Amino acid sequence: MGTCSSKLSRCWCPIHLKSSALVSGNPDNAGKDENNRLPRFREFSIEELQMATGGFSVDRIVSEHGEKAPNIVYRGRLLLEPAGCLAVAIKRFNKLAWPDCRQFLEEARLVGQLRSERLANLIGYCCEGEERFLVAEFMPHETLAKHLFHWEEKPLSWAMRMRVALFLAQALEYCSSRGRPLYHDLNAYRVLFDAGGNTRLSSFGLMKNSRDGKSYSTNLAFTPPEYLRTGAMTQESVIYSFGTLILDLLSGKHIPPCHALDLIKSKNFKTLMDSCLEGHFSSDDGTELVRLASRCLQYESRERPNLKSIVGAIELLQKDSEVPSDVLMGIAQSSVSPKQSINLNPLGEACKRKDLTAIHEILEKVGYKDDEGIANELSFQEWTSQMQETLNSRKHGDDAFRAKYFETAIDYYTQFINGKTMISPTVFARRCLSYLITEMPQKALGDAMNALAISAEWPTAYYLQAAALFSLGMDKDAQDILNEASLLEVRTNNKTS
Repeated sequence: MGTCSSKLSRCWCPIHLKSSALVSGNPDNAGKDENNRLPRFREFSIEELQMATGGFSVDRIVSEHGEKAPNIVYRGRLLLEPAGCLAVAIKRFNKLAWPDCRQFLEEARLVGQLRSERLANLIGYCCEGEERFLVAEFMPHETLAKHLFHWEEKPLSWAMRMRVALFLAQALEYCSSRGRPLYHDLNAYRVLFDAGGNTRLSSFGLMKNSRDGKSYSTNLAFTPPEYLRTGAMTQESVIYSFGTLILDLLSGKHIPPCHALDLIKSKNFKTLMDSCLEGHFSSDDGTELVRLASRCLQYESRERPNLKSIVGAIELLQKDSEVPSDVLMGIAQSSVSPKQSINLNPLGEACKRKDLTAIHEILEKVGYKDDEGIANELSFQEWTSQMQETLNSRKHGDDAFRAKYFETAIDYYTQFINGKTMISPTVFARRCLSYLITEMPQKALGDAMNALAISAEWPTAYYLQAAALFSLGMDKDAQDILNEASLLEVRTNNKTS
């Protein structure tokens, strides 16, 4: 994937839905499936993931998304049915993490059967050669660690912390009821927040970890005692880790359980409480949560409560249940409005206005300067025998594009693309607009994503994605793409200035 030819050889085809034998089961409504919005668990090709991430651009790497090096998580977008354009988190594993392809596929399939509104659901995988990827729903409002330990404007309220505890307990109970009772390295970085501010548990932690078999971080102070003794993980070990998360919620800090238990035993547990919460919860509620944490952190695993009783105990502590999570978190006002003003170039403004005539006028002047240095590696004989025909197809397509014979332009550009002699983001861009004008927005979106896969730093590809998304009625997604394009142009201008 590092060479131009290896990358381009698998970018020419439009987005497609790949069939897979690994299909999710039929979950009941214990974990609601967001009105059946999510696609079935399936296999993805590397080409699709390249297109989704702009060629695995470093700008798409997600920080603090529940994963640490050497594995990398990218954010991206995939066009899937019935979800439409879905924001996804794509985890790319270290090459040594899953040497056994069959084990990886089996693990992914089992986790992919789960569907719950309490999970950042796994929706697919990719396993090609030594490459291993997992694809899950993307959670835009970062991790519990960010909101507890590194908050900037205001800390999480008591009501929101209790909601986090409840939703997290419900997520673990759901997974246990579906035969996945073990959650590996449960911590505040694995707890995420969706677009509505609701708590989601990362599905990546339901996979068995890498080949060294480690289920927990190297910080022994937070590791269940039985795991230290035997190296074996049990469902009770997950309860212990849940107890450490309750301590995080109580204190706003990552306090070692042994220190917290000493404070609790000495009746000095009030020193555990986050000073930001003073006066915002009752003494009885605080005492009850401390008691629950201490039960979860018992040295003997058999003395810890089960998940059902934990859920019941935390349900009694809920406050402001009628208030939406995004309001409790203070993110409702900060979410991007489709009408929000951002700095856009003329093409971006035309896409925002859905002015296809203006887009056509701009693309007509773009030319092929953005294609410089892009060509497949061919022998001299192949070059001489195929190049003229390919160039003729592109020329005829350009002539039809200028004359506004868009169906004819599509035919010629398709001949150019299918010839595979050359590859051109500009051709994809022009065919994209031709599809939009002839009312084929899904094909247009595929072409815009193909252009981005070829030229990951080309703002035009982003703007055309937004135009296609607007045509599909996905205004929020389109606005997000416009924001990305605008930021990309700012970065590019800063580099050249």
